[in-house]
Amino acid sequence: MHATLSAVRSDKVRPITAQGDTAATAVRNIAVDAYRGLVMLLMMGEVMSFAKVAHAYPGSLFWRVLAFNQTHVEWAGMSLHDTIQPGFTFLVGVALPYSIHSRIKKGQSFESQLAHTIWRSLVLIALGIFLRSTHSGQTYFTFEDTLTQIGLGYTFAFLLAYCRPRWQWTALTAILFGYWLAWALYPMPSPNFNYAAVGVPADWHHNFTGFAAHWNKNSNLGQAFDLWFLNLFPRTSRFAYNDGGYLTLSFIPTLGTMLLGLFAGQWFRAAAPKIPVRLFLVVGLALMAAGLLLHVTGVCPIVKRIWTPSWTLFSGGVCYLFLVAFAWVIDVKRYRRWAFPLVVVGMNSIAAYLIAELSRDFIIESLHINLGHRIFSLFGAALAPLILGITVMLIYWLTLYWMYRRKLFLRI
Repeated sequence: MHATLSAVRSDKVRPITAQGDTAATAVRNIAVDAYRGLVMLLMMGEVMSFAKVAHAYPGSLFWRVLAFNQTHVEWAGMSLHDTIQPGFTFLVGVALPYSIHSRIKKGQSFESQLAHTIWRSLVLIALGIFLRSTHSGQTYFTFEDTLTQIGLGYTFAFLLAYCRPRWQWTALTAILFGYWLAWALYPMPSPNFNYAAVGVPADWHHNFTGFAAHWNKNSNLGQAFDLWFLNLFPRTSRFAYNDGGYLTLSFIPTLGTMLLGLFAGQWFRAAAPKIPVRLFLVVGLALMAAGLLLHVTGVCPIVKRIWTPSWTLFSGGVCYLFLVAFAWVIDVKRYRRWAFPLVVVGMNSIAAYLIAELSRDFIIESLHINLGHRIFSLFGAALAPLILGITVMLIYWLTLYWMYRRKLFLRI
């Protein structure tokens, strides 16, 4: 995506070539590209199937930890895997100031930029629906996918990028507080609520009690909205609930994550050529502390699946810490060569996303057909899923490297 998901421009950092040198003509923010590359690799890394390996080694703490961090938590809390979507979304916001500055330098009017932004939003929404429909008998209209969530909020983020910082902060506060208030005012489920009717089994012990029950799975404001909204579209059967508890309305607090990224992008540009390490570190820790405080007091739990306002704050803080870590190592300490594998992926994030979503089964089937199954069991049957996954990851990366060398970047 042009300057939105794959191209972030900067006046202070030059890109790494395949040999690790700097190129004389390009002007990319390597820290942002590397962070984006990590996010994409975490998403693509599902193919390594740590959970299957952990199942084969039930007594291994090492594999249990890896498996936990390659899956989403059931409801409250965070694993490493849960940082993928907020990281992806946050970096969209980081890119916005660079994108707008670049387009202004090219002489594009606000109207032209707005039209292109709306087009991007629509394409992202359509692409998300398309990917969700690949294994369906008809178009599967759903709007909780990462791409659709970004698409639904992206135009609003663009418009806010043209506002003064005070209005941007006011908008963020209004979004998070207003969304929290709407959920808090919506009736919480009664003590005898039939959770089984909305896909929550009796032995599922992650629902909250007390005031926090407003954010229980499939018994909340977002679920009520989707019961109305999603059934406006043609479906094979009436929508009753989302198995994971994901919601269309999550795009509203997701916009808050984009705004947190927007602030980071603005601070990056304002501080150039210096890196605002201390600012990013303080903001990141403050956001995490605020999210945790809301969670432990029961005011608003940290739940990624429904993107609660406290999740926006906490995960946004995590994103700041990731970003400052990359910026400190790459821009302050000047250690760049190690980042090249990440940059290859981060510069082509849409292509990476599509490769992982569309080609995984094809690659695995082709490997089994042409190489057989036994070759992946050379280190034992228990590690076969891991060896297969590593092979697939290598194919993913080599494909993206081939595109990188030929300057083939998929953009919207």
